[in-house]
Amino acid sequence: MTFDVIVVGGGGMGSAAAWQLARRGQRVLVLERYDIPHAHGSSHGISRIIRLPYYEDPAYVPLLRRAYELWRDAEAASGRELLVITGSIDASAEREALFQGALASARLHDLPHEVLTGEAVNARFPGYRLPASHRAVFQPEGGLVASERAVVAHIELAQASGAVVRAREPVLGWQAAGSGEGVTVTTGGGRYHASRLVLTAGAWMEDLVPLLAGRAVPERQVLAWLQPHRPELFGRDRFPVFNLQVEEGRYYGFPIYEVPGFKFGRYHHQGETGHADTLLREPDAADEALLRAFGERYFPAGSGPTMALRACMFTNTPDEHFILDHHPAYSQVVLASPCSGHGYKFCSVIGEILADLATNDGKTRHDIGFLRLSRAGLARQLACNAA
Repeated sequence: MTFDVIVVGGGGMGSAAAWQLARRGQRVLVLERYDIPHAHGSSHGISRIIRLPYYEDPAYVPLLRRAYELWRDAEAASGRELLVITGSIDASAEREALFQGALASARLHDLPHEVLTGEAVNARFPGYRLPASHRAVFQPEGGLVASERAVVAHIELAQASGAVVRAREPVLGWQAAGSGEGVTVTTGGGRYHASRLVLTAGAWMEDLVPLLAGRAVPERQVLAWLQPHRPELFGRDRFPVFNLQVEEGRYYGFPIYEVPGFKFGRYHHQGETGHADTLLREPDAADEALLRAFGERYFPAGSGPTMALRACMFTNTPDEHFILDHHPAYSQVVLASPCSGHGYKFCSVIGEILADLATNDGKTRHDIGFLRLSRAGLARQLACNAA
């Protein structure tokens, strides 16, 4: 069978790319090794944070602004709630990079924001108990994206625009005769041909792109939902999402949404890396103890009985920035991810970027130079890898 574009991976980014491609009139095939949606990768767990004052690099902020527009676009087209505004808190000790970076990003891009002490955060949002010495950037437009619901919405929108979606069909390999000369993708169910290929396979990227071996590293991540002692303090109208650096590490969290309990996790959890198929899928007592200790210290009114524990995966680059680019040997092949644990909020705009790279003469209006394979440091590492 022949298509214009084959998208490998039907999670957050692949589903968004499929819709953006299909709505442009492209004949699209999506291949997903698991269900749609599924709980084996990086897009499950009900919700993902979206926040504007990006401490990681202010260059992400223009992409975020477009992401908001496209999340609203997908909401209108699908009739589903996908983006929930709660406000956001980015907090750390005053001299630390998290607070300073969020503040610099907010100022550079003229984002509405307030600078609060830890005590002021606690007074305004009583579910919090931050150290008095902390400083926080409160930004009113932060919130959450309904991650699994968004995957379904994007897939259904793609299908309505003519895309073919095949779940439970793992990709065994792909071949390209030469740069710009089309691709053939082989699965357990057959062989498919297309002019272009978009690879959005998340934690399995290094299996499909040997160039990324050791540069797209899967990492086990665990999330907790605890039933608050005072649920009224943890609703979406009274509890901003947070990005918080404390002595125990960097944590992130959400109000109660769709399932019982307020949700949070520790970035890079316990640092467990390995192949995506071998990482432990089921949370254990050590995971729960680590997360409960944080919750009980900084959100004591929220730390009642455990409602759920779920494991997912990060896929990390050495500099923790994304990869969005063409394959260096095959211009008809587009690579997306790994996103190092902070990419889901961008899925809507990354879908647009991937559609640009796979069509439109491979050009995009978005500034993604800092996410290209050729960026400083990563390019040298990839060259060594290839050698």
